Amino acid sequence: MSETPHAPYQVLARKYRPETFADLVGQDAMVQTLKNAFEADRIAQAFIMTGIRGTGKTTTARIIAKGMNCIGPDGTGRPTTDPCGTCEHCTAIMEGRHVDVMEMDAASNTGVANIREIIDSVHYRAASARYKVYIIDEVHMLSTGAFNALLKTLEEPPEHVKFIFATTEIRKVPVTVLSRCQRFDLRRIEPEVMIDLMRKIATAEGAEIAQDAMALIARAAEGSARDATSLLDQAISHGAGETTAAQVRAMLGLADRGRVLDLFDMILRGDTAGALTELSAQYAEGADPMAVLRDLAEITHWVSVVKITPEAAEDPTVSPDERSRGLEMAGALPMRVLTRLWQMLLKALDEVASAPNAMMAAEMAIIRLTHVADLPTPGELVRQLKADNPPAPARGNTATQSPAPQGTNATAHATARPAPPSGSGTVAALAEQPNEALARFVSFDHVVELIRANRDVKLLVEVEGCVRLAQYQPGRIEFAPTENAPADLAQRLGQRLQLWTGNRWAVTIVNDASAPTIAEKRDAAELDLQSKALEHPLMQAVLTQFPKARITSIKTPEQIAAAAVANALPEVEDEWDPFEDS
Repeated sequence: MSETPHAPYQVLARKYRPETFADLVGQDAMVQTLKNAFEADRIAQAFIMTGIRGTGKTTTARIIAKGMNCIGPDGTGRPTTDPCGTCEHCTAIMEGRHVDVMEMDAASNTGVANIREIIDSVHYRAASARYKVYIIDEVHMLSTGAFNALLKTLEEPPEHVKFIFATTEIRKVPVTVLSRCQRFDLRRIEPEVMIDLMRKIATAEGAEIAQDAMALIARAAEGSARDATSLLDQAISHGAGETTAAQVRAMLGLADRGRVLDLFDMILRGDTAGALTELSAQYAEGADPMAVLRDLAEITHWVSVVKITPEAAEDPTVSPDERSRGLEMAGALPMRVLTRLWQMLLKALDEVASAPNAMMAAEMAIIRLTHVADLPTPGELVRQLKADNPPAPARGNTATQSPAPQGTNATAHATARPAPPSGSGTVAALAEQPNEALARFVSFDHVVELIRANRDVKLLVEVEGCVRLAQYQPGRIEFAPTENAPADLAQRLGQRLQLWTGNRWAVTIVNDASAPTIAEKRDAAELDLQSKALEHPLMQAVLTQFPKARITSIKTPEQIAAAAVANALPEVEDEWDPFEDS
């Protein structure tokens, strides 16, 4: 007794490939546009489909080819977006054997000779179908010469010819080609739609697969329906009819998401030993070190997004436990910590990818992450330094205090405002009488230049912006600080000048100086120049015509003349003057 032969196995990605527009998932906008075009009999001469892998570009091209050539079960049908699927043309096109629908892979047929065959054949009418359809996949791979050869035919194709292009790299397609095509951008499939699709396929196959397992597959597919269907096919085989999330994780080489969150917690707590132990345990169970770091980076990104937009936590690929933990982390972690962690994980991924031993590189990355995780942020560090070094308490009128003995190294902190009256003040550094070494600092400008020469940028900015000079002589400075001046400015200025000159300087704070700071003088000059420029009739005319115009720089006639002199070529004296003897 002979056995009934079994039908050959067909992978799910091909078995459940869409055959009509109704079967396409996640591409509603494109489907509606095509339906409108077919109903209005406004079918373009050329189409181009773009999108990531597995979103249905080639499948859509075949459905369009079917719709244009479908004649219906009775043989009298017109072009339609709902092909019957039973007529000779529909059957032959879906099986890839129709003589009038030619598919070409541009990745392996890139040259002018390949396109020349198409150009030579377009002049002949279709053998049996309504239209001759040329489907060129990965069209961006064509050479420049091939694109140029195709342009004329693409611009004025015969009425019986249609072109359908598909590409994952739309930017590599010349604009001259794009302008001659009706373009459709196929979207990534949303996770909810992807999970519904997998559930239908699993039900049709009589397979049991857990919801969280499908969520893992949807996340790994990254919007590609073909990838999701292929992974589902593999998962059903892996689970022998009943597939769990743990089996899918093992199949994909992923770590348990909950355990990755545990590892994330350990890193942020600075628990180096615990983090290394957890990484080793996941590695022993088959997790790829690169995948673990990738998961950590994904969690960092997700928590950062949730921190800004909490509704992002409502992701169908995320379990309720992960969602609650993510919301908790987003509320507790500062954005500065998350961005620092993200940058370090990106660097770690590059290191692991290029390291001779991925696990060793991953362990070193975890050690680095845990040691940096508990470091204070710059803002916290500033606050901590201020707490550890509080400003000295304000002292009374120093006029009643005995001065330090001449020649000693005694130093006093600058007083907090308000300063003592009548010009008396707090001495930041007591000085001897100015000697010959100090005589070269004739004016306060020389002091500023000394600070600039020693490249103390912080002190230079503070002196230029916070000091209202009251009196100056070599070795002695009296000034009134601005409201935003640091409390220890007088003390630090005196210390730096003593260090650089080898002589003590008396730097005193007073409260009766109203002179502008160096920065105010500089700004005032600039503002005055701008004000004069704005009053100029020509400038007013410009602003009338262009109200949003702004002055970016001003050059005085003196500056223009100086620049002209600097850039002018030297004059050459003539050796002979023809009028000299006349």
